[in-house]
Amino acid sequence: MNKLKKKDIAKWLLKFVLSATALFFVFRIVDPDAIFDAIFSADPFYLLLAFLAFNLSKVLSAFRLNHYYSAIGVKISKKYNLLLYYIGMFYNLFLPGSVGGDAYKVYLLRQQGLGGTKKLLMATLMDRLSGLALLVLLTFGLVLFSSRLLEMPYIGPLSLSGLFFILPLFWIVNRRFFPELFTVILPTLHLSFWVQLGQLLCAFFILAAIGVEGGYLDYLILFMVSSVVAVLPFTLGGVGARELVFLYGYQYLLIEERLAIAFTFLFFSTLAVSSLAGLALSLLPLPESGPSPVIADE
Repeated sequence: MNKLKKKDIAKWLLKFVLSATALFFVFRIVDPDAIFDAIFSADPFYLLLAFLAFNLSKVLSAFRLNHYYSAIGVKISKKYNLLLYYIGMFYNLFLPGSVGGDAYKVYLLRQQGLGGTKKLLMATLMDRLSGLALLVLLTFGLVLFSSRLLEMPYIGPLSLSGLFFILPLFWIVNRRFFPELFTVILPTLHLSFWVQLGQLLCAFFILAAIGVEGGYLDYLILFMVSSVVAVLPFTLGGVGARELVFLYGYQYLLIEERLAIAFTFLFFSTLAVSSLAGLALSLLPLPESGPSPVIADE
């Protein structure tokens, strides 16, 4: 076993331990039976709507990534790109590291001579940053509608500042460090907005499924914050990280512990079930992607 493989296994084990530790801590505070009662009594109709909203957001994410591919001269069909995206989504969930699926997509495209590693990684990074920028922007926007949070010191000015500066900052970073991708900044930011809206709709339907009767804004704010935290490469698919955010967040917002934790489990389940399509597709031979110029590494 080579050193790289041992390192990957060590990373996966570390993330597994961190996820398990976080969940253990959550279940020490919140009654597991109450959580699972909420999960198993969830309305299947709303769960189906959540599943559809989640996957619609992922389809839009795939279209956004294809804009970045086009900007670096990688021309692949929308169908092929969507297949790659779901395969990558599956690997992102289970492979060691936080971008295992992204690296696998880069590897497949590179093997087919469809682009250089450096430019493909650049497109992948900007795709993630575009999504993160709109995620943070919408989080600040939701906070400004929460009277409870605005009572806390500095939250209002911080959120207002973030609302005004996050997009100019993203614009500057894109222009300064990724000029080749600047040509698609407007369509990708537009798609990022709808991607995050789809995620919010997914969260809303899950909340409706488990019978949340009020305080939707508080749940959605914590969901957005937990999504930012889940991006960090410390846990498996964000498992444990989201639960801890909700566990601590309930002290400041009007949410119910057991429903909050049940929500995080159902959201992860939606992600995991959707990712199974990537597993199935990874076992099949991929279709031809179509002609594209080979881009040499610089």
